[in-house]
Amino acid sequence: MFSLISKSRLFFLVAFSSMVMGCSSLPKELNANSEQVVTNYQEWVNTLPDAGDVRLGGVIAKVTNLKDKTRVEVVNMAISSNGKPDLDAEPKGRFVAYIDGYVEPLSFAEGRLVTLVGTSNGSEDSTIGDYPYTFPVMNVYNQRLWQITERVVVNDFAPTYYSCRSLHCRSFQTMPRQGRVIKDVE
Repeated sequence: MFSLISKSRLFFLVAFSSMVMGCSSLPKELNANSEQVVTNYQEWVNTLPDAGDVRLGGVIAKVTNLKDKTRVEVVNMAISSNGKPDLDAEPKGRFVAYIDGYVEPLSFAEGRLVTLVGTSNGSEDSTIGDYPYTFPVMNVYNQRLWQITERVVVNDFAPTYYSCRSLHCRSFQTMPRQGRVIKDVE
């Protein structure tokens, strides 16, 4: 029979495990149709004719609405296990994604972060400015747009003096505060 202590340990272990798994899980809209999903850009380029399902992300460079589908050009960035593009990663090439139907160019604006899931569909030759470039191509069936949020962390290491008279106190900062801006993808 389990004692009260072992039951509480088991409960906390299960609660902690589910919390950790919930924080790093992939959003439902980024699930692929198959178990084998390529998430590395260079691996995809190397196995292009028969790569299967692909999940990649990055920054939208260009959106063109065609007659029955939309062409999205993406500057590839590495993605984390939860599908978010890594803001600190260096871009590793570009790819083209075709989305069925019309896509609003204001939603898929240039510079916006996106993660796309689709099937590999070979490559196409085009240009970036005047430079000829061969783009790997995917046909998208799931996507997720991301937003960059910023928060400011202030480090209060300056000496502080309090002037107190009776019940009224005021604090005086003798040195400026220091802080930093942290960017997160949500």
